Amino acid sequence: MNFAMIFDMDGTLFQTDKILEISLENTFEELRRKDLWEKETPIENYRQIMGVPLSVVWETLLPAQSEKIRAMADAFFQNQLIENIQNGSGELYQHVEELFAYLKSKNIPIFIASNGLPAYLESIVTYFHLDQWVKEVFSIQHIQSKDKADLVRSIIEKYNIQRGAVVGDRLSDIKAAKSNGFHAIGCRFDFAQDEELNYSDFIIDDLMQIKEILKEIEGIKL
Repeated sequence: MNFAMIFDMDGTLFQTDKILEISLENTFEELRRKDLWEKETPIENYRQIMGVPLSVVWETLLPAQSEKIRAMADAFFQNQLIENIQNGSGELYQHVEELFAYLKSKNIPIFIASNGLPAYLESIVTYFHLDQWVKEVFSIQHIQSKDKADLVRSIIEKYNIQRGAVVGDRLSDIKAAKSNGFHAIGCRFDFAQDEELNYSDFIIDDLMQIKEILKEIEGIKL
């Protein structure tokens, strides 16, 4: 496989903020109901770490709680996210379908590499019918190291990809691209931070800008 595109999911393809607040609020309300939390829901704290592995999320949001409580909160939160996706509360970012249709027309394989759990990712792919364009979805849970760079490397090795680009909104996506010799395309979307995006090769504000990038790096005609 000569050239492929690997996309992050949260904050890159899927507008997680559309379901984040209500799902997180429901989770902490459940913790409060069980007398396991007394403060307000730490939504802003979560926004600052969006994109990190879930183990890090709960270590950050529930630093004084036990692993058992963190696991309970995580499971409840994941169920809330999926319910909100299935009831239509979530949205893709603008031009996801148009970009994917374009890439498919140019015979450029599309993969998703995400820190999300498999059931969560599958719910997004199924609800928005992304499987008509996406070749395969990879979750960080498939990698023992829980390292995004290793996850991307597993895709490259499985499909024998020679060249490609990783598209994402956080530093882990950029590092995953560069450590594997791929182009790093940073998305300046909801959870992105400029100090992280500055390490990428390209920064976009709209997914359709990828067409111009492909023209530049691969000579692909628009």
